[in-house]
This record gives sequence, structure tokens and C-alpha cells, in this order.
Amino acid sequence: MHAWLCTNPTGVEALAWTELPTPTPKAGEVLIEIKAASLNFPDLLIVQNKYQMKPPLPFVPGSEYAGVVQAVGEGVTHLQVGQNVACLSGTGGFGTHTIAPAALCMPLPPGFSHVDAAAFIMIYATSYHALVDRAQLKAGETVLVLGAAGGVGTSAIQIAKAMGARVIAAASSDEKCALCTSIGADATINYSKENLREAIKALTDGKGPDVIYDPVGGDFAEPAFRSIAWRGRYLVVGFASGPIPALPFNLALLKGASIVGVFWGDFAKREPKANAAMMGELAQWYAKGRIKPVIDRTMPMAELPAAYAHMGSRGVMGKLVMVN
Repeated sequence: MHAWLCTNPTGVEALAWTELPTPTPKAGEVLIEIKAASLNFPDLLIVQNKYQMKPPLPFVPGSEYAGVVQAVGEGVTHLQVGQNVACLSGTGGFGTHTIAPAALCMPLPPGFSHVDAAAFIMIYATSYHALVDRAQLKAGETVLVLGAAGGVGTSAIQIAKAMGARVIAAASSDEKCALCTSIGADATINYSKENLREAIKALTDGKGPDVIYDPVGGDFAEPAFRSIAWRGRYLVVGFASGPIPALPFNLALLKGASIVGVFWGDFAKREPKANAAMMGELAQWYAKGRIKPVIDRTMPMAELPAAYAHMGSRGVMGKLVMVN
């Protein structure tokens, strides 16, 4: 097998395409032949030693992938050789094969492509947990999605629409706004051209959005929160822009609003039954065509450094997927 090995987490340039012995799964594990792996923002942070999870060295990055089970370890009964699966294990995806915990593997129903599956778990689980579980979104409410053309942003648009909400998508270019419209957004804001607060006010008749989905953080967090509706819920999803914003607590008081943390990874660990039910629901939604990952492009696994560069340019719309 071959994999992109990180021996020193100083950045993407330290990764090396390396031949390694193909491992044998231990109890509770499976060996997966990787067909596709998506590139997520944590995959960049982890090779820069900036992510909260710091795996022992050396490691193979690639948190999310899909492929075919090649061997199963002792005690694995719900998966079998030849089965198509998706997995989000945090590392291991950027290679030809990997060992994965069987408990983290999602069996794929017929017709679920490897490319879509590799781009599915992280974004849809995050957005469903955020909007349905944490925000308790109701049909007819208005959702503002920041960073709406990215992976989690596009999934949030689709899930909010599936829940019967009105969606305002905010993104940084006309091209990204057009993408958001094409997947169901009711209105868009290009915040590189428009004043965010004024645009929100105009699009909500001064009421403000009931739910704000924020995977970006940074400079837009405070003006967005100042625009929130009475009893609104501000979903803290991530900080893709880098800076972690500091919001004045008096804003929450004045609007009777909630600042709601969204940490799907810990939810999955702490509430595995609820997470499994959620993933089953999402798989059904995919089968019915209610949700489908937006794929920016696919690239050969050997071109991973170029894929990282493309992601770093902020040009990706939806998900970037590496394929073997």
C-alpha cells in the first residue's frame, strides 16, 4: 500500500507519498481499500499541528473516506469482505488502504457512490445535529447560513430546506451565491460587496433570522448576531476564517437569543444511539434525493499537495475529493 505520511507536522510540504506494509486488522477493526477521500479543513490543521486532536507520529492524514472492506478483524459481525463503507476516523484516508474501527464504518446502501460517500458524513452529520437537534429548527423559520458555499454550508442549505425553512445564504462571491441558489437557497448575500447587517435587515423585513449557522467565525460573527431575531439561536459550528470571535453578552440579553455550541464529534461519542439514528435518517434522505453532496472536483490521490493548495485559496465550492 501507499499513503501520504506525515512524520513532522510542519505543514503540507512535509507530507511524503510512502510505500508501507499493508496492515492486518485487529479485533474490532477492518481493512479498507480506499476509493475516495474528501479534504476537510481539519485535514489542513492536523498537518500544521494546529488541530485539537494530535495523533502520534508518524500518521496518515485524511479524516473521511469511502471504500471496500478487504478484511475484518475478530468480533466484527456487522461488516463483511466486499462491502462498501464510508468512515470518518480522523486519520488514515489519504492512501490506498487503511485500518478503521469497525464501529465507525457506515455501510453504504446500493447506489451510494464512493465519491458522494467520502464527502457525506462530516458535513451532513454536523448540519443535521446543528439545525435539527441543537437549534430545534421549525418549518417556516428563516435560517442564515454563513460560508454557505463550503462543505458544511451547502449541507446546511439542503437540510434547512428539507425541514421547510427559508434559507438566506451568505458567501464571498457572485459565483458562490449562484451555487447556493442552485441548491435551494431562497436569497443570497455577497458579503464581499454588501453590508451584511443591511442585507439581512432587507431580506427579513427587519425581523432578522431565527437561526444563524456559522462555520466561519471571524469578523462577520458580531454583525450577524446583532441582526438575529427575537429568541434566535446562533449556532457556533467552527472558525474557518481563523479568528475566534468574542461576542458581547448583552446582545444575547437584548434579543432573548441563545448562543448554541455545535460539536458533532463529541455528540457521536456521548450519544451513539442518537447519532446512529441520525445517520440512518440522512442515508434515507440521500436515497430519496433530498440531499446530495456538492462536489467541487475530484483529483487523483497522488495530487494531494495541489488539492491542499486549492483548498487554501478559498476557491472550493462544496467538497474536494481525492480518488484512487
